[in-house]
Amino acid sequence: MIAPLDPQPRETGALALDTYELTKRFGAFTALDHVTMRVEPGSVHALLGENGAGKSTLVKCVAGFQVAEEGSILIDGREQSIANPIVARALGIGMVYQHFTLAPGMTVAENLLLAGGRTPAVIDWKTQRAELQDFLATTPFSLDLDARPADMAAGEKQKLELLKQLYLQPRLLILDEPTSVLTPQEADEVLGHVREFARSGLCSVLLITHKFREVMQYADDVTVLRRGKAVHHCSVASTQPAQLAAAMMGEAAGSPQVAAEAASARIPRTPVSATAPNALQVEGLRALGDRGTLAVHDLSLQVRAGEILGVAGVSGNGQRELVEALVGQRARLGGLVHVNGKPYHARREENRALKVRSLPEEPLRNACVGDLSVAENMALRDFDAPPLAARGVLRFPAWRSRAREWIREYGVKTQGEDAPIRSLSGGNVQRAVLARELAGEIAVLIAANPVFGLDFAAVAEIHARILDVRARGGAVLLISEDLDELLGLADRIVVMSEGRIVFETPAAGAERHVLGSHMGGGEHGHAHPPYQHAA
Repeated sequence: MIAPLDPQPRETGALALDTYELTKRFGAFTALDHVTMRVEPGSVHALLGENGAGKSTLVKCVAGFQVAEEGSILIDGREQSIANPIVARALGIGMVYQHFTLAPGMTVAENLLLAGGRTPAVIDWKTQRAELQDFLATTPFSLDLDARPADMAAGEKQKLELLKQLYLQPRLLILDEPTSVLTPQEADEVLGHVREFARSGLCSVLLITHKFREVMQYADDVTVLRRGKAVHHCSVASTQPAQLAAAMMGEAAGSPQVAAEAASARIPRTPVSATAPNALQVEGLRALGDRGTLAVHDLSLQVRAGEILGVAGVSGNGQRELVEALVGQRARLGGLVHVNGKPYHARREENRALKVRSLPEEPLRNACVGDLSVAENMALRDFDAPPLAARGVLRFPAWRSRAREWIREYGVKTQGEDAPIRSLSGGNVQRAVLARELAGEIAVLIAANPVFGLDFAAVAEIHARILDVRARGGAVLLISEDLDELLGLADRIVVMSEGRIVFETPAAGAERHVLGSHMGGGEHGHAHPPYQHAA
């Protein structure tokens, strides 16, 4: 029997959530396959899984955005029919999304009132502001009620998203990747306060994350989903990241940092020679962003032969524009780029002569032609050179033969080398591009989030290949939003903030909180070249 919604004021305090045999299908595809899970009242319950494992589908069923075909959702032991988000809200369920849902031109006060959904026709602002100030006094966050999201930093916006839900006094708070745009300090602050809310008995928390550090530090229990099934439940105190990764993959695996360390162990890493020449030198680079404002500000950096230079930063601080300006996908407003002492403008003939390769973000958009086949995309760099061409004649059988070899070597899942590359999943497009870009001799490799969307087994393999480029004397510029990846692979790390390099440190002595402070624009503000170096 489905319990009707109680017309009386709903209960307050942390609730218990149970899903029983919850199943959701989209046509022939089963996104959730009889998932049973329990979130204890007053706990932080982490939900782990690879992309496509069913995490978002599960929480959308709980929050009323989707309805399961089979199974039940129980709130405090009573089965409930959550047909839409309004029903979920009445039950005390709130959700903070990965992407901001704020009204950017409205004030903090106005955004908070809108969240309540019961805004009066005429607002008594004196009374409302007093109530909102009283509410903020009960939270650990300090935001100006007159500030507007359009003028806020990403961390402040994420706090406002959380405040919107806390203002509604949820009994269950669902957080979908809440720290993806935050510095490590901001992430620790937000998750630390969320944990305190749960432990105070005010609400239960269901946390979707892909960061094992957050699970181990802030969650009480964890459920792992794999291919729509709940395959592992345990307390955080009784597990380790390697065990969770193995459950996610169904085989021995590790976190990105574990994968990087494993790759490092397989390939001996000699120290970078102090006399090694600069293979890549960028001086005073400037580039505009998509909105016509300066996104890269007089940026200078050097990468020596046989070195990996990691670029850390919160997403949106000019990293994408930097990569696109370096690889020829964005016009340079000023500055110079040299590869092994020769001017580099990212033309095709220069890429070949100077042995420059790149692994851009979103490879289907930035590194492929979607309607061409896998074999044709794999041949884009050298289709007109031997052995793929002879005397001006293209040798298509050679294209397909090599593509088949790379498909096997890199584990590309495709119907065949003649399939359009847009028919592949994102991870398999990434593998196909990696096969093309990591083949042959490399002097400079520019890599932006090269393992995004790949499973942990593939992460370790790709990291090993990047380290192999270094071992063979190549210079690697590695741009990543994953500090664990940079700490595991890089020789040096620089921090990029608001389009500038603001800090540099050897990776071996790098401290997470120091990097995070510079990522957030701290440590005495932005430094201009010469930028700050670690002592």
